[in-house]
Amino acid sequence: MTGARVTPRGAERWVRGHPWIFRSEVVAAPDEPGLVAVRDAQGRFLGQALHSPKSEIRLRLLERSDRPVNSEWWAGQLRACAARRSGIDATGLRLVHGEGDGIPSLIVDRYDRWLVVQILSAGLDTMRHFILQALVEVLRPEGILLRNDAPARRREGLASEVVEAHGTVPRQIAVREEASQYFAAPWEGQKTGAFLDQRPNRVLAGHLMPEGGRALDCFAYHGSFSMHLARRAASVTALDVSRDALDRGAANAALNELRNIEWNQADVFERLRELERSRERFDFIVLDPPAFAKSRASVAAALRGYREINLRAMRILSPGGTLLTASCSFHVQLPQFLGMLAEAAGDSGRRLTLSRVLGQGDDHPVVLTIPETGYLKGAVLRAV
Repeated sequence: MTGARVTPRGAERWVRGHPWIFRSEVVAAPDEPGLVAVRDAQGRFLGQALHSPKSEIRLRLLERSDRPVNSEWWAGQLRACAARRSGIDATGLRLVHGEGDGIPSLIVDRYDRWLVVQILSAGLDTMRHFILQALVEVLRPEGILLRNDAPARRREGLASEVVEAHGTVPRQIAVREEASQYFAAPWEGQKTGAFLDQRPNRVLAGHLMPEGGRALDCFAYHGSFSMHLARRAASVTALDVSRDALDRGAANAALNELRNIEWNQADVFERLRELERSRERFDFIVLDPPAFAKSRASVAAALRGYREINLRAMRILSPGGTLLTASCSFHVQLPQFLGMLAEAAGDSGRRLTLSRVLGQGDDHPVVLTIPETGYLKGAVLRAV
């Protein structure tokens, strides 16, 4: 195995629990990607890391000992990941959450009997054979799809690809979370085919929805929140700017035999203003927008956008109504998000209480020393 040497600053990051060492902290490394033994400036062994020569993140810690990282090693890691998720009542869930599970740059999502995998670094890509072999051995899937089309691969010097790596994978797969079902789209859907991180929050929304009430699902995408709300609501209005997304949502409603969801193509910002002007009222509102902040530089603008939609939603809540609001922007931190909600509440003319603070599901573990593992934050607010 080839080796790399790192600066004291790089070594300290591993000591403090973060697996990344950046380009500026690497003293010497090979020219090719792969698994390398890492030593500090004094030559002391630190661990084995995935090496990406073209990336700003040059080394990603994979194994602290010198034991072989082979098919047996990978099988052991995957069994441990599966065991940590054994109590989740869903057939669509994340089995490997990259750094959150101690396997940097690897995503494995399960959709019923099929797996969708993302290999997001050049170093990890050299271990593709071991990973696929272990996935087949441990999880026995009917098919594995490599969704290697994420932008992160370009920064690693890797090609974009979507290919079947084992068996066959359908264009859509019906998955269940508690009593609701929806179709995942592994070949062309967002992320690996669905937004799995909101799973527990969707289930919570269904339980909190008042029986016979009126619900509004904003940025509905394929209607995963709507499915849970509609089981108790008299009516659900689902808003999204994408006609294709709404058509998929309608297919999900048919799968659940739900006929009380109205699918409206609309710009959510404009429609919320229209609903406020017409003095509409809803007993439950979901705000689950796409990431507004793609970088630190865009945080201020993103907070203005979040404030706008939350302010409008607060004003159209019925007395006693509930707002479930979220942000998947990593660069918007939880204190900023809650501060934005406080400002919006102050301007809304309504009295709102904070019922719960939300995060991502247990299948998306957040490691305290690795802030990049956590990005989803949210809140449940009640209008008094």
